[in-house]
Amino acid sequence: MTTSQSLPAFVATQPDAGANSISEPLPALPRRYNAAAYFVDRHIAEGRGDKLALIDDEGSYTCAQLAERVNRAGNALKQLGVQPEHRVLLCLYDSIDFAALFYGAIKIGAVAVPVNTLLTTADYEFTLSDSRASVAVVSAPLLEQFRPLLDRVKNLRVVLVSGATAGKHPKCANLNQTLAVASPQLEAADTSADEVAFWIYTSGSTGRPKGAVHLHGSPFYTAVLFGERLLKIHPGDITFSTTKLWSSYGLGSSLSFPLHLGSVGVLTAAHPTPQSVMSVMRKHRPTILYSVPTLYAKILADPGLDRQAGFERLRACLSAGEALPEKVSRQWKERIGIDLLDGIGCSEMLYHFITNCPGEVRHGSTGKGVAGYDIRLVADNGREAEVGEPGDLWVRGPTASGGYWNNRAATNKVFFGPWVRTGDRFMRDADGYYHFMGRIDEMLKVSGHWVFPLEVESALGDHPGVAEAAVVGAVDSEGMVKPKAFVVLREGVAASAELEAELKAFVKNRLAPFKYPRWIEFCPELPRTATAKIQRFKLRENA
Repeated sequence: MTTSQSLPAFVATQPDAGANSISEPLPALPRRYNAAAYFVDRHIAEGRGDKLALIDDEGSYTCAQLAERVNRAGNALKQLGVQPEHRVLLCLYDSIDFAALFYGAIKIGAVAVPVNTLLTTADYEFTLSDSRASVAVVSAPLLEQFRPLLDRVKNLRVVLVSGATAGKHPKCANLNQTLAVASPQLEAADTSADEVAFWIYTSGSTGRPKGAVHLHGSPFYTAVLFGERLLKIHPGDITFSTTKLWSSYGLGSSLSFPLHLGSVGVLTAAHPTPQSVMSVMRKHRPTILYSVPTLYAKILADPGLDRQAGFERLRACLSAGEALPEKVSRQWKERIGIDLLDGIGCSEMLYHFITNCPGEVRHGSTGKGVAGYDIRLVADNGREAEVGEPGDLWVRGPTASGGYWNNRAATNKVFFGPWVRTGDRFMRDADGYYHFMGRIDEMLKVSGHWVFPLEVESALGDHPGVAEAAVVGAVDSEGMVKPKAFVVLREGVAASAELEAELKAFVKNRLAPFKYPRWIEFCPELPRTATAKIQRFKLRENA
């Protein structure tokens, strides 16, 4: 694998003129630029205050209503002592409150830090301490995960609770009451396009979350390159993403793209299941659907599915978060009549840089490079991979993160000037389509989320009946990768179906639910090398 000591020659080059380079000039942003002023206030200034902007579980909101709530949120944060460059942690379900607090923080020059709503108290303790956020905004059902931290995390001064009363702790306050007394007038901070606006926490090969820092100008460029030029989103579109706003995929799909182009974004707090997704589809009839392969496969499993069940207005369906099986891609086209556009992005690049395009889908591939990004594959000896040869994926473009917060070692492994080494392995065919070959490291992508096998193994190892465990990826009947655990039991402990169920529940209680092993195979010992390292390739072959 290429190392920082043997960098490929192209790292020092300027953007090339090949098929993956910018096809038309990018619009230039002014030096003084605030992302919230652009995505929210611009619509008011240009006379679109009455235009519908967002829909959530509680109602619908015009551009003017969103702008007022953003202003109240920004003023409320200022009253709580939040200053420019301070971090504001957001652990919120998808709703108007997320949009208001995200843009409210950005508008006053602070840094919005959305985090996964499926994590554990230990995870939140790390992100709160790492970000040094003094204010957190939390959806009411998630407050219990934060209660143990209210007195433990010293930098946390206030928790605003969305959706219910705040409870009795002196650090907690009700969000709606706080916003109600805040001013609806707010001037945007004098920020620059190159100033940090928000972070996206991502897990890497070390298993520790890392805060990828993003600039005020980055969402504009994802919206132009992907939403405007590739998807051709227009004001008549209604978009719905099952991937939540705390992720870069959901943030672009549900907020940046609709607010850039004047379309409508549909938000729901509901956990994405086939039933909840179909409920939204039938109620709002979106024209663009963003989701992950697991959900597309589960929806297809419904034998009664047809285009009259909420799909009749769909013109585009996107898939990301994990590799899309060719079987699911073909079945979606056959059943729904619309191409499923598989693509890949990452938190470090903010949105997709490779994708299948409307009318140019090649089933089983991840598509071609998005115009505006340079894509390279690096072979094991550091040279550029040839057609048909696997290589490590590198990408360069205007939306790249500036690096990881407070983590120089990880930054130096991923960011090389304008280039980002993604950690994915791909092959490019003769027609320029990229094919996913797997991760360079041992990470697993499960239902759109990264899972670090060591974390699952450690959780299993805490069970008194487990001597040791190893976790690898296995493929289910729909072609989706899920964790499989190989477990060696302690002496005197007998394998059984009851124990298997107990171990699965044991992991679920310690980690985010999507991380538990779907299968557990009991074995007398794990295969090892002469130096006692587990031979994971043998386990993968078994799985």
